[in-house]
Amino acid sequence: MSDESPPNGPAAKAKTILVVDDNADVAEGLREVLEGAGHTAVVATGSVQALALGSEITPDVVISDIELPVMDGYELALHLRARPELSNTVFIALTGYGQAHDPRHSRESGFQHHLVKPVDIDRLLRIVAGGASAY
Repeated sequence: MSDESPPNGPAAKAKTILVVDDNADVAEGLREVLEGAGHTAVVATGSVQALALGSEITPDVVISDIELPVMDGYELALHLRARPELSNTVFIALTGYGQAHDPRHSRESGFQHHLVKPVDIDRLLRIVAGGASAY
């Protein structure tokens, strides 16, 4: 018997996660999934709200849509990445953008992961738990 627990089992470290999506239903659904896995999730329904929340909390993980009003997810990631307190934060793009060049653009903006909607929840939870490699 192995003493390793699955990435989302009881031994997995709970993370603080900032979820950014302008579709409130998507954001809330994702929050519920993440909290059901034992994490704390805070929702921002736009980039301005995400920037404000990024000043109030220090998320372990940021999951952001790319197509956002005012400031897209690429620019948002660049702004958040510039904050020294977020230097160890894992950034995950969760988007409808699935063309060949999109993951490269995400990487250049500071995302370590690029997932296309509809998301594979098991894969997302493995990434959040630290059990999946980038790209």
